Amino acid sequence: MAVAELNDAHYIQPEQLCIGLYVHLDLSWTQHPFTFSSFRIRNQGQIDTLRSLGLTRIRYIPEKSEAEPLPPAPQAAETHATEASAVATAPAQSAADQADVLMRRVHLEKLAMQRARASACEQALVAATRTIRGINQHVFSMPGDVRRSSTDLVYSMVELLLVDADVSIQLMADRIGGDEVYSHALNVTLLSMMVAKEMQAPPEVIRTVGLGALFHDIGELELPAALLRKHDGLTSAEVRLKQMHCEYGVQIARKLELPAGILPIILQHHERLDGSGYPSGLTGAQMSLASRIVALVNAYDELCNPSDPNQAMTPHEALSLLFSQQSSRFDSKALSTFVRCMGVYPPGTVVELSDDRLAMVVSVNTSKPLRPVVLVYNPAIPKSEALLLDLEHEPALSVRKTLRPQQLSPEAHAYLSPRTRTTYYFDSEPQPE
Repeated sequence: MAVAELNDAHYIQPEQLCIGLYVHLDLSWTQHPFTFSSFRIRNQGQIDTLRSLGLTRIRYIPEKSEAEPLPPAPQAAETHATEASAVATAPAQSAADQADVLMRRVHLEKLAMQRARASACEQALVAATRTIRGINQHVFSMPGDVRRSSTDLVYSMVELLLVDADVSIQLMADRIGGDEVYSHALNVTLLSMMVAKEMQAPPEVIRTVGLGALFHDIGELELPAALLRKHDGLTSAEVRLKQMHCEYGVQIARKLELPAGILPIILQHHERLDGSGYPSGLTGAQMSLASRIVALVNAYDELCNPSDPNQAMTPHEALSLLFSQQSSRFDSKALSTFVRCMGVYPPGTVVELSDDRLAMVVSVNTSKPLRPVVLVYNPAIPKSEALLLDLEHEPALSVRKTLRPQQLSPEAHAYLSPRTRTTYYFDSEPQPE
């Protein structure tokens, strides 16, 4: 906030707060649970939180407010005098003790807000997974319903992505989302749309990318279940049959009367820019941009969530492999955009911080990808109240190195709960006015 605006600020008592006031908190970010120190009050919950901070007065900016403060309470002066007298006669509490109490309350409020947002993401993920499960179950019997539900799902995601907001990629719990088949389809859909958005693709292209990603493996419904479950030791005939899912997928998409623009995505999502992919060994110039985006994200998710869990890479390892060893196989702009979106340390990565603490990345804001939100291991704090640190606001802290989950002690592993499968959803938080 500009100095001039602060100079023009007025002070009010917490009792005078109301919806529509634009306030500025004279506190550091660690002393309050709000994303920004300056903001317009939008709901009663924010008012309750502001009053719980223990401030005797709060700045507000009349020029940026949409309402007038409430009149001061008639007994406010008498009340404050009584409180001052009580404080004067009460046993002195050290400043450090007061700070500890405030910091604990603020952290619990931050944690509650974070978990409320995570709960909203979980509900959205469950609903999306339910839709994808219905698509797979009814693709042949109810093509019209499948077409409508898939289009509605992707369009609703596009609307969320395109709002004026900071979009965060959130790590989801293993139990949320259900079957791994649906989690893979959803991961590829979400992350592909994210990349397309960050590449500044128009909304209709993002929708095409989303639909193509949603149906990219639909052709596997035509393959024997035993073949899909087989991890290794495939014969050459089995390999060729498995690769046929690309062509089978195009055939299914045509029967569903899906937009023609998604057919190349379904057909080409295993192609590679250097010609090493399948089914046709295409090179970069022969692949659509949407296909190149989905091919990249699909490769990433298959590294994190392979059919054989014993071969799974951590998100950081998968991203590093794609960037350092396989970059010639993928579109360079899509790859650099994907790395920027996911951050150097994608959600699900276990890290050691510069102060020796262990943590797990739980969220990456796509506009601030190098400074993720981490959940910190501290056996002195109950797991239910585990510390969440936003490294964007912790300039003295950094990630020293990444760790594999197997490197954690049993206690740290149980506390951080590294995911068996890496599942994502996205969340958006409106930017301040």
